[in-house]
Amino acid sequence: MARINTNVPAIVAQRHLSNASRDLNSTIARLSSGVRITRGADDPAGLIASERLRSEISAVNQAIQNTQRASNIIATTEGALDEVANLLNDIQELIIEAANTGALSEDEIRANQLQIDSAIASITRISNSTTFAGRQLLNGSLDYVTSGVNNAVVQQLEIHGAQFGTQPFLPVNVDVMQSAQPGMLFFTDAATGADSVTVEIAGNTGVTTLNFVSGTPAADVLAAINLVRDATGVSASFINPANPSSGVMIRSLGLGSRQFVKVNVLSGTGFATYSSIGGPADSDDDGRDAVALINGAAVIADGNRLAVRNLVLDLELTLAKTFGEGTTSFAITKGGAMFQVGPEVNSNLQVNIGMRSVAATRLGSFAAGGFMSQIGSEGEFSLLKGNASQAQNIVKEAIRQVSVLRGRLGAFEKNTLDTNVSQLTITMENLSAAESAIRDADFAYETSQLSRNQILVNSSTAVLALAQQTPQSVLRLLG
Repeated sequence: MARINTNVPAIVAQRHLSNASRDLNSTIARLSSGVRITRGADDPAGLIASERLRSEISAVNQAIQNTQRASNIIATTEGALDEVANLLNDIQELIIEAANTGALSEDEIRANQLQIDSAIASITRISNSTTFAGRQLLNGSLDYVTSGVNNAVVQQLEIHGAQFGTQPFLPVNVDVMQSAQPGMLFFTDAATGADSVTVEIAGNTGVTTLNFVSGTPAADVLAAINLVRDATGVSASFINPANPSSGVMIRSLGLGSRQFVKVNVLSGTGFATYSSIGGPADSDDDGRDAVALINGAAVIADGNRLAVRNLVLDLELTLAKTFGEGTTSFAITKGGAMFQVGPEVNSNLQVNIGMRSVAATRLGSFAAGGFMSQIGSEGEFSLLKGNASQAQNIVKEAIRQVSVLRGRLGAFEKNTLDTNVSQLTITMENLSAAESAIRDADFAYETSQLSRNQILVNSSTAVLALAQQTPQSVLRLLG
């Protein structure tokens, strides 16, 4: 058939040319952009999946940056604490040196006290000046704030971590079911026997030997034991203070299963000790740890020092020695340093750690007998007042507190932050690989498609030209 109004071959050729041109443009767009999906029409389902993956990658990448920043903050804090620890060690050396009063003059002891004053001032300065990008780290602003603590019951409280979640505060309930006890022995006689006796008294601090002549009253036995209590870690008191003839109770200074008291009769007779009043004879006794629950969780107890460590709460507290069985409660209202270390904002992907103040007024404890500020020249435990022993006790507690804080920060950085970065990095690698497989262009495939589409465009153009010439053959029919 020969028709000129409708050139069907040309229409067909135009359609194929249009398709080839569209495919060529898509291939050029993929090669120039490097991605397979340049618009939603390229792959709607793939676009949805890849956009979700890109969102997750962005969140994971920010979580990695958050964790690395947290690690920098912890490292800055730990570096400052290292300087505080060095100063505390220097103070301890000065105290021990000043205790050598037989070899040091008063002027030398004053010089030691001046150095101690300077070191104490430096500790407080470090506490107030340690910052990271304007964030105070060791002035107590990152410590936890509590409410309702009964200081007559809770003598020392250290909160290392608390996860508030969606709660405005975190209640802490302490239930002591069995109180801590010292090691105890009883000498129930009013006086030693008819023979002279030599007794060895041993405790956690050391051992010493005491000699008693025949018939030594219980009051003199008590006084002799207390005279060397700092050397043995053992003290004595009347079983009934109102009745000295009731006998003597010999006990360790500390509480707990690690504490003990031991009495050995080396020679003579008439000095017998008992495990309890009216109980069997015994020569040694160990203390007892408290048994307690904190928020329903079993605690780790060392005497009357209780500790609980779980995902919600990490704290240590020391109960008063006079507190027996019973309950006490308080609340943690706010505080701590909260780090967002996951790609989603929820409590499972946040970590919280407290960083206490290390100012001189905060280092030490009531249980240790005082605070670092009290060993300065104006304090009641200064070297100038001859209180080297108590000053050392306070410094030892301050060293323990700083060491524990440094150790916890180090463990937090190594076991929480560093491992979190490693895990998030692996997650980001896998997410990126999945997103790339969906969205990125395969250049080997696209270049082959480019060659094919270029050939199709050229051939379609040539065929369209031939199709447009076909109606001209009608002219030959007209002569």
